[in-house]
Amino acid sequence: MNKAPNPLKITEVVLRDAHQSILATRMKTEDMLPIAEKLDKVGFFSLEMWGGATFDTCIRFLNEDPWERVRKLKKKIPNTPFQMLLRGQNCVGYRHYADDIVERFVKQSADVGIDIFRIFDALNDFRNIETAVKTVKKCGKTVEGAISYTVSPVHDVALYLKMAKRLEEMGSDIICIKDMAGLLTPSVTHELISEIKKTSKLPVHLHTHATTGLVGMNMQCAIEAGVDMVDTAISSLSMGTSHYATECLVAALKDTPRDTGLDLALLAEISDYFKEVRKNYAPFESDFKGVDINILQSQIPGGMISNMENQLKEQNALDKLEEVLLEVPRVRKDMGYPPLVTPTSQIVGSQATLNVLTGERYKVITKETRECVLGKYGQLPAPIDEELLAKVAQNQEVINCRPADLLEPEWDGVVAELKEKAKDITSEEDRLTYALFPKVALKFFETRNQPMAEEPAPAAKPQAAPAAAPAAASAPALAAPAGGSAVYSVRVNGRDYAVEVSMGGAPARGTAPAPAAAAAAPAPVAAPAAPSAPPLTAPLPGSIFSMKCQVGDHVDEGDTVLIMESMKMETDIKAHVTGAIQSILVKEGDNVQTGDPLVVIA
Repeated sequence: MNKAPNPLKITEVVLRDAHQSILATRMKTEDMLPIAEKLDKVGFFSLEMWGGATFDTCIRFLNEDPWERVRKLKKKIPNTPFQMLLRGQNCVGYRHYADDIVERFVKQSADVGIDIFRIFDALNDFRNIETAVKTVKKCGKTVEGAISYTVSPVHDVALYLKMAKRLEEMGSDIICIKDMAGLLTPSVTHELISEIKKTSKLPVHLHTHATTGLVGMNMQCAIEAGVDMVDTAISSLSMGTSHYATECLVAALKDTPRDTGLDLALLAEISDYFKEVRKNYAPFESDFKGVDINILQSQIPGGMISNMENQLKEQNALDKLEEVLLEVPRVRKDMGYPPLVTPTSQIVGSQATLNVLTGERYKVITKETRECVLGKYGQLPAPIDEELLAKVAQNQEVINCRPADLLEPEWDGVVAELKEKAKDITSEEDRLTYALFPKVALKFFETRNQPMAEEPAPAAKPQAAPAAAPAAASAPALAAPAGGSAVYSVRVNGRDYAVEVSMGGAPARGTAPAPAAAAAAPAPVAAPAAPSAPPLTAPLPGSIFSMKCQVGDHVDEGDTVLIMESMKMETDIKAHVTGAIQSILVKEGDNVQTGDPLVVIA
């Protein structure tokens, strides 16, 4: 029984943010359940165990139903409140959803077992959290309104105090300072929490990461300033890009007025368990295991670092990581100093990565970057770089209303669309999953009752990024089959393709790859193509999200012919010349590398 007059309350994040920060969010529910009952006995203020990237990762990589995760854990943990991270109008996705989707998602989350909703907007545009806050209140659950902490020429303590006051007026039950990249310093921590405590009667909850090495001093200053709750991670999944160790704080406060009252022996058992579990996810470990004070410049949050490393590994470009980290603050400045937290961290980070991989800043601009610059994610904190704005806007107006006001209700369309694509999928939860991640959800629905195939581990050693493909040169015809057509060998980015060209205008049949590449590349399906026409090639690694053209279509240079998905962002791939679509060499869902041929236009 805790006898301290003012005990510090602890939110344990091992089931969500700790493994999101260190293990690329890959921890499976089966590794959480064996320790669940002991977690319930500790007496935490709450267990953060859902939201953030966990929903996406469950269906994209783990073949798990995220809704089932909550239900299974709730059976084992009936006494400790469950907490989730909710991205306001983004829910747990990467775009703004209509109000009817947000309302249904919040209600279903509450019904399945979420008690405390930490709600934030990446830009601190609180218009984007209004619907979520109101819905949580209607459900009788706890609203923890969050301030996304960042450092820039336009952010200061006075601004954050205004934000805290606004969150209180909106109906928050708790105010959270969300320091997702570990940017707080001891003096700012003390001042910020002290001033909020003076101006608000609400409890203050501190969320901060250990990335920059200042976390211990920041915690002490927060405690001295009267913080009510803090986030910590069990020691075996703490520090690095994660959080301060739970046991360290419990031990430090023992027999003080802020004594947590938590059992160190029980925490040690839990830590030992996760020490073993961590070994299962070694391929996904972040290389950031110590302290990186440079994060004060790049401001990349812990959860993004491990995911960015894995994305670069998958693209054989881990050697470009340092360049990307230097490019991130430049892109952030260009885009008006948004705080770096999902989805803006992903938008800025992905754009920075593209700038590095393509060798030219803003040669390729993601759909999400365009929409962010145009105000479709909310009000950016500072003016946007004029050159970037001109390149993105192209006579489009930057909106200044609440972005969701421009969205039509989506739910009825989701139900109708899903009925057409997967008529057996009828539950509210599955429909919500589809609403948030349509293409990923459809694949998940097909496989969730099947044994999960082992996910390939990221490449162990960094390799040089593929060079941009030179224009493909055509070789002499390999054969001249009947019907007036010939087969040409085309080499693109070091891979040989056999393309059959019809001389009389009749469609050519599909051909196999040239012998030299028979084992290395799938056979492209080729339609008529001029032998000398260089194909449009992939400017980045990723997958084909959707096709926007058909063979025979006329396109002008700059028209979008397909959309690629890379690093969870969508990128329009535009025609490099004016002409007719002669061949389409990929299909939706295909994975491609930089320089792979996509379509032939002549």
